[in-house]
Amino acid sequence: MITFYYRKMKSRVLGEILRPVADIRLQTRKGKWIKYEAFIDSGADITIIPYSVGKYIGFEMKEENLVQFQGVAGKNVPTILTKVRMRIGDVELEPRVAWALIEEAPPLLGRLDIFDRFNITFKEREGKIIFEPV
Repeated sequence: MITFYYRKMKSRVLGEILRPVADIRLQTRKGKWIKYEAFIDSGADITIIPYSVGKYIGFEMKEENLVQFQGVAGKNVPTILTKVRMRIGDVELEPRVAWALIEEAPPLLGRLDIFDRFNITFKEREGKIIFEPV
């Protein structure tokens, strides 16, 4: 069982708010594991990695992998579809991710290739999220 916690953050509109955040690890193309904090987003189809993080990992821009994703506001975000080695607790996986070609994209841990590997329980009142490997 892997436990993550909600964190207090500031919202321009809502003031102080609690958001579910996962502390995970991503592997760079050179084999180094780095810490990565992402919002756990059950409404996100895919994990999103901002531009600078993808560059650090060693992602490469390949025109054939370029797609446009739409965010909540309907704004198109250019992304490169790729994969990354990831550790959630002791579980290693290699999910498909969307590397946003803009820095303003939020770091999201989405459903594709991840949520099917865990039973995930959001315990809002307790301020925690539990990932149980299946």
